[in-house]
Amino acid sequence: MWARYAFAVTVRLDPTRDVSVEPNTFETRMYREAEDPGDPGWRFFRDNLWRGDLADADHFRTLTEEALGVTVLSVEYRAFETDESYRDALRAAIADDLAAFNADTVDAVLNKYFGSSIEVR
Repeated sequence: MWARYAFAVTVRLDPTRDVSVEPNTFETRMYREAEDPGDPGWRFFRDNLWRGDLADADHFRTLTEEALGVTVLSVEYRAFETDESYRDALRAAIADDLAAFNADTVDAVLNKYFGSSIEVR
């Protein structure tokens, strides 16, 4: 069982010595492993995503900058990559706690936070 969040991150390198880099900005892919449903942090999507986008892009950019230790110009959520067993466990955990998501169905929760960005592999 596995799942991860994928983000497109545009970074800028700012050398501190007498060197330069070209290009000094580039886009890369960043991944964040998803916590198992029910474990602390498993509601990361609820706290950070909205309709398949970052809910607060500036805040998430700052967090990403701290995590990577470089200047981050932008971060965009791209996908939630998962296997079927994780997806099934996620659906069950959401169903057990629908009130926390202010929704009537699991499908409504998934759409509200992920949009159409769930990729099952």
